[in-house]
Amino acid sequence: MKKYLLVLASLLIMLPGAFAQDETPKQINKKNLVIKEWNSDAKSNKKVLDHVTTFNADGKKIEEIEYSSSGQKWRKRYEWGEDGKMSRELVYDERNRLVNYKTFEYNEFGRKKTQYTYNPKGKLLTIKVIEYIAEDV
Repeated sequence: MKKYLLVLASLLIMLPGAFAQDETPKQINKKNLVIKEWNSDAKSNKKVLDHVTTFNADGKKIEEIEYSSSGQKWRKRYEWGEDGKMSRELVYDERNRLVNYKTFEYNEFGRKKTQYTYNPKGKLLTIKVIEYIAEDV
């Protein structure tokens, strides 16, 4: 009888684990996805659009727009090359005028290694070099 009670107690202890949800976050399918972020006033519950991110049919981010209560603050458009890597990032102001754009070079591992920023007329403004350093712990 003690054996049966011991087996039953063991099963009862293990049973809740069998129905536990997987704690691992699932990857969102970003194909043709639009994500809208809203701010709400605590007193009036009035919703104000804050940020919109748009993805294309391949699941790549193609546009971001940041808003304030008075309208658009800025907009970024992303262009992708045939190799699947971002080729250009275009930044626009609140009136949708091009402020600057960036192009990228990638290393042999497919990570960005150099970022070039240009003004709307194509004059090079800055060069950012990205360095990856792995430290063994």
